[in-house]
Amino acid sequence: MLMPVLALLGGLILLVWSADRFVEGASTTAGHFQVPPLLVGMVIVGFGTSAPEMVVSTLAASQGTPGLALGNAWGSNIVNIALILGVTAMVAPIAVKSVILRKELPLVTAVTLLAGWLAWDGELGHADAWLLLGVFAAVTAWSIIEGLRGSDDALATETAAELQAHAMPLPRSLMWVAVGLVVLVGSSQLLVWGAVQIAQSLGVSDLVIGLTVVAIGTSLPELASCVAAARKGEHDIALGNVLGSNLFNSLAVVGIAGAISPVAIEPEVLTRDFPVMLGLTIILFAMGWGFRGRKGRINRFEALALLAVYVGYTGWLFTTLKPAA
Repeated sequence: MLMPVLALLGGLILLVWSADRFVEGASTTAGHFQVPPLLVGMVIVGFGTSAPEMVVSTLAASQGTPGLALGNAWGSNIVNIALILGVTAMVAPIAVKSVILRKELPLVTAVTLLAGWLAWDGELGHADAWLLLGVFAAVTAWSIIEGLRGSDDALATETAAELQAHAMPLPRSLMWVAVGLVVLVGSSQLLVWGAVQIAQSLGVSDLVIGLTVVAIGTSLPELASCVAAARKGEHDIALGNVLGSNLFNSLAVVGIAGAISPVAIEPEVLTRDFPVMLGLTIILFAMGWGFRGRKGRINRFEALALLAVYVGYTGWLFTTLKPAA
C-alpha cells in the first residue's frame, strides 16, 4: 500500500502545481494575442481548471476503469459547489454581478439534468457520449460569442485585472503552457495508478475513490483560485470558475470517457450521487440568480449550509460502501 499511497499523494501535489502553471500560462498567452478578457475567463480558464479532471478521466477510461472517470467528474461537481464555494464564501461572501454568469446558471442546471437523463438507463454508451460532446461544442460556441461581445461585463473587468497582475513575457507564458501540460499528464497517470491500486487493496469500487479522493484532488486548483479571487473581491471569477468547471466536467469529461469506453452506471449513483449533484446545482441556481428582489449572492450562512451538505454526503457515501465487484 505504501507505493500506491505515495503515488496518489505525489500525483495530487504535481497535479495542483501543473494545473496552476498551465492556466496561468494559457491565460497570459491569450492576452498576448489580444483575446478578450471575458473570453479568457469563460473558456480558457474554464478549460484549464478542468484539465485535471479531463486528463485523469481520459486515462482512467482508456485503462479500463470508467467508474473512476465518472466518479471523478460528478464527484468534482459536488466538491465544486458544496466544498469549494462553501469554503470560498466563508472567506468572503460571494456577490454575483455578472450578467453572463446569470445566463450560465440555468445552463449548468439543464446540462446536469441532461447528464442524469442519459445515465438513467444504467449506461453511458458511445451515442450518449457523443451527444454530450455535441452539446459541449454548442456551449463552447455560445461562450465564444458571449465572450467576444460582453466586454463591459463584471467578469470581463475582473479577468482583465487578473491578467494585468500576472503579466509575463510571451516566451515564458508558452513555456509554462508546455511544462504544465507535460507534468499534468504525467501526474494524472501517477494519480490514476495509485487510486486504482488503493481501491483494489481496500476492496471498494473505483467509483468511490473517484467520488472522494480523486474528486477533491482534481478540484484543488479551483479551490486555490476561488479563495484567492474572493479575498481580492473578484466574486464573479470565483463563481465563474465553478460554473465553467461543472460545465466542462458534465459534458467534456464524461463525454470523452464515454466515447473511449461505455460507462456502466451503478444503481447507487442514480439514487445517491446524482440526486446530490442535481440538488446542489438547483440550490446554486437559486442562490446565484436571486429572486423577489434579492440579488444573487452566497453569504456565510449559506456557505455553512453547503459545507454541512458536503460533510453529510461524504458520511452517507462511506456508510453505504460495498465491496468492489
